[in-house]
Amino acid sequence: MNRRAFLTLGTAAAAGLSMPAIAQGAPLRIGMITTLSGPGGYLGQDIRDAFQLAIEMDQGRLGGQAVQVVVEDDGLRPGQGKAIAERYLRNERIRLFTGVVFSNVLGAVAPDVLDADGIYVSPNAGPSNFAGRECHRNYYVVSWQNDSLHESAGQLANTLGYRRMSILAPNYQAGRDALTGFKRLYRGEVVQEIYTRLDQTDYAAELAQIRSARPDAVFQFHPGGLGIAFLRQYAQAGLLQTIPQCVAAPSLDSTTLAAVGDAAEGVNCTSHWNTDFDNAPSRRFVEAFRARYNRVPTYYAQQGYDTALAIGAALRQTRGSIDPAAFRTAMLRADFESTRGRFRFGPNQHPVQDWFHIRAERVGGNLALVTKGRVLENHGDAYAGQCRI
Repeated sequence: MNRRAFLTLGTAAAAGLSMPAIAQGAPLRIGMITTLSGPGGYLGQDIRDAFQLAIEMDQGRLGGQAVQVVVEDDGLRPGQGKAIAERYLRNERIRLFTGVVFSNVLGAVAPDVLDADGIYVSPNAGPSNFAGRECHRNYYVVSWQNDSLHESAGQLANTLGYRRMSILAPNYQAGRDALTGFKRLYRGEVVQEIYTRLDQTDYAAELAQIRSARPDAVFQFHPGGLGIAFLRQYAQAGLLQTIPQCVAAPSLDSTTLAAVGDAAEGVNCTSHWNTDFDNAPSRRFVEAFRARYNRVPTYYAQQGYDTALAIGAALRQTRGSIDPAAFRTAMLRADFESTRGRFRFGPNQHPVQDWFHIRAERVGGNLALVTKGRVLENHGDAYAGQCRI
């Protein structure tokens, strides 16, 4: 597969974009920089595919506006993501961006986009620095703020009665945010705080440390292929029977569940959405995604889909304009039917939403992620008060 792909919808002509008006008949070009290869490749693939699905379900448009999505693989390399963004801005005159999965890549991409008065709408990465003092009027996050999803896991650990826990994450921005977020609401004792590598595949040393510490439970943040490897090795080491895991969404999604199988049974998780949500937008999305791609959508797919809906709602109100001021007024209304139910933007343009307890259980003989109840309600993030926009 080529690193670069063009998803052209609506008018086929790839005419240039001028700010703020769009040339008559030309599609609005959206730059999608995402991770499509390596252990985290399926995360970006799900975001891309669900974003595409939302466009197809709107007859090749978003909010009535014909669009052309230009997709390129960042390879989970910040320098590569930055180079793509610079080229899109300079040579292709793209001013609306989305797609980044990993926070270290976002840290290289977003500043260039925002410095050029472009707009960035995140379908996944939500690092703490951009949520607080470095927030920006042209920067929106539809998924979550990194800390907040792990705060929900800390709250769930309290509810489950875990008094002593070992916690682990890769040593990069989202990993550090994950452990900070978990500790913010967890009221027990953290007996170990371990940082792994973002490219790590063998966790024998860390598992030996956990076995020695004998905590009540483990919280770990390892997205994509990292999480599959960690959970498999954790079960193979015989730890899952004696030291349960309490994690957040990136460590246990539908792809992880399918890859790991029985080893995941009984793992407790928190998420803002699950495939069993009983609301019309979610049911419509899950059915359409399964029909289109023949697989179960992950949280990442849901976020890509909701991001497309949010952008579409804003474009409908601006009649296709991406003038930053007009787009911001429209975007902050969040006038779309989110698959997760209640959704609004907080003062730092990050989500305020509910968080739920999800558990890997048998349903009719098959292992599934089952929603058990609400953990946090109308929950924002710890950095919103630092944002001045």
